[in-house]
Amino acid sequence: MASLSSLPTSVRTIIEQETSSPDAIPFRARPSYTHRTWARTYSALPELFIQPESQQEIEKATDLARKCRRRLVTVGSGHSPSNLTTTSSWMLNLDNYNKVLSLDPTTGRCVLQAGIRLYQLSDVLDKFGLALPSLGSINEQSIAGAISTGTHGSSLKHGLVSEAIVALNITLADGTTVACSAEEKSELFRAALLSVGALGVVSEVTLQAVPAFSLSWEQTIDSDARLFAEWENKLWKQAEFVRVWWFPYMRRAVVWKADKVPADDLDAGVVKNYDPPTSFQDSNLGYFIYHNLLALARWFPRITPWIEWFVFGLQYGFRNGDQTRTAAIQPSYKAFLLNCLYSQFVNEWAIPLHKGPEALQRLGAWINRLKPGDPGYVDHKIPFSAEGLYVHSPVEVRVSNTTVYTSAEKGNRPFLDITPDNEAALYLNATMYRPYYKDPSYEATERYYQAFEWLMKDLGGKPHWAKTFGVTPAEFAQWFGDNWTQFRKVRDEVDPEGMFVGPWHRKFLLGEPSEGGVQTLELEEVGYKETPEKGGGYLVTGHQNQSG
Repeated sequence: MASLSSLPTSVRTIIEQETSSPDAIPFRARPSYTHRTWARTYSALPELFIQPESQQEIEKATDLARKCRRRLVTVGSGHSPSNLTTTSSWMLNLDNYNKVLSLDPTTGRCVLQAGIRLYQLSDVLDKFGLALPSLGSINEQSIAGAISTGTHGSSLKHGLVSEAIVALNITLADGTTVACSAEEKSELFRAALLSVGALGVVSEVTLQAVPAFSLSWEQTIDSDARLFAEWENKLWKQAEFVRVWWFPYMRRAVVWKADKVPADDLDAGVVKNYDPPTSFQDSNLGYFIYHNLLALARWFPRITPWIEWFVFGLQYGFRNGDQTRTAAIQPSYKAFLLNCLYSQFVNEWAIPLHKGPEALQRLGAWINRLKPGDPGYVDHKIPFSAEGLYVHSPVEVRVSNTTVYTSAEKGNRPFLDITPDNEAALYLNATMYRPYYKDPSYEATERYYQAFEWLMKDLGGKPHWAKTFGVTPAEFAQWFGDNWTQFRKVRDEVDPEGMFVGPWHRKFLLGEPSEGGVQTLELEEVGYKETPEKGGGYLVTGHQNQSG
């Protein structure tokens, strides 16, 4: 344990008393640590940074946090662009708690320490001929972080990544670890499957893997008009996995589709895995050129549509249809992945799938400031001006289907799942890049996201928990109904003092103290202050509601 001389005397005394005996459970903590989100949108200076290596050490850290009257934040890759994982209190990182505890190659059932990153898990599963049923676009998250924020892929046959979770252990504020599943403590299980860190420390996960598979995929480019025409009958049903990138300035779309390759064909050598050619953006030169063009557009926003047109052509070509076809056959854990390129703000919502064409047509008409008589014009009804506004491309369009796995028998749908109850969900992801960690125009980004969120709300959407959004607890309560009530009930029962509560949770989950007699909790962190940093982003500071 590093020197804790910088801590308040009362806190240091408690830690020393609890860790001084020779047989004491280790408390692997150090001060003077800087936490940054992946996009460097936010940073924080936690009082202590803790990296346990056993279940007992997780419980020890939780117990000490309670005795020292400190908030505890669990963090993995920090891939969320929001300030969800920032704290000035204690930060718990499970990167050293990342082993596969058991794995049955016959059944595919495996038990994992919750800090294992998805790329580490995929490597282990592949060695035993197994894989995750579905993945998102990146594999840097821990398994705990992926399920706690509602990570998803893009398929009508799959829901959230958490659909593969059959049981988990969670260490609560009182220092005890509780096992839960659909059959045992089912309400805690459904709350913990998408907890946004507000319940405790997810420490162990039991996962159902599937036989390893390769994906034969291809992508083509076409007009968005064709996309809309094929929406209902073909687009999302043409393969097991489908995702789309929509470019509003060009009114075009890139469609990626993938199906599983029969294992017998791979084993017999009838087909073989092969990678696609290196694209413009994946090349060192292309990465550099686009990055610097985005940086230039910070000073001259009007060139943004030209940049998007130019880079689109270099990346995908300018023709439509099969002439633009790119294909590959890759193991699933490689085929799902996507290059996120640069630091970015991301605002992502889920709406009913059938409302997708309306959403994109209205958003496109607003972004392009179309007038009656213009090709593609629709009445967008968005009550914000798009004059002088230039946005980045593409809008990522993905689908998931919670209804395929949330039968009463399985019982593993999270209370806070944002997807519709009775049909597939369409996820729309509005990205604004931050070249060299520098924000685009704040006014433009704010107005874009205000308009985007207004439209998503108008279409019955809900925001992705890990992304940027502005929604009140009252709105969430109305949208989620009984599920919201059940989640809040579980949260209040397992963490009554608010040891896992910070300003993000207060703002989006619990409601501000001024709202209807709401009171702060004894151990919650309060008063986030955001200070601009020289290198871009904000340094976030808070303080304990009750200091130690």
